[in-house]
Amino acid sequence: MTRLGQARFAWALMLTISVQTPAMAAAQQADRDLARRAAIHPVSTHADMRLWIARVPVTRDFPADFETMLRGQASLYTIDMSTASACLPCGDLWSKLEAFRARYGWQVRTIGAQEAMLRSGHLGLPWVGNPVAWVRPFADPNRMVPIAIGTDHSANIGRNAWLAARMLTGTRAAVGVRAMSKFTGIVGVRAPTSSSQKRR
Repeated sequence: MTRLGQARFAWALMLTISVQTPAMAAAQQADRDLARRAAIHPVSTHADMRLWIARVPVTRDFPADFETMLRGQASLYTIDMSTASACLPCGDLWSKLEAFRARYGWQVRTIGAQEAMLRSGHLGLPWVGNPVAWVRPFADPNRMVPIAIGTDHSANIGRNAWLAARMLTGTRAAVGVRAMSKFTGIVGVRAPTSSSQKRR
């Protein structure tokens, strides 16, 4: 190949790469956006929420030390939850966490949107939404494990809290994460902003 031919080939290759790279990046971003949308289920009515929850598998097998471990370690952990006003799944998750608190003695509290955003970013969650619940040890507020992204069945929340406590006390994280119930992503529909209302 002559030098002129080599130069033309190199130029054509550069053009091809410069054309493909943005297209490939856009395609990858579109795939990520699609996956994110597929994992989030916004609901605005109790009927919609019940429909989505009905599709979620319920944990049926529990370890032998499930009840004793949760009660015995209640003084070590707290559950923090992000919430939003007029959010149906937030209220649903909160009521289930309240029942968990009454049964096992764990503390449960809500956190603000800013703290929730920071936590989601630190944990690498794919999106920041409401509601999200974390288990964290009182002794180390910087360590935490998400146990619910969206509301869920009480059995799944309990199983995830048990696994989070195990992970925070030394069980290999990969084992714990694989055993966790899949996060539902059932979130509330956000109210439209005043600017979007004016456009309608």
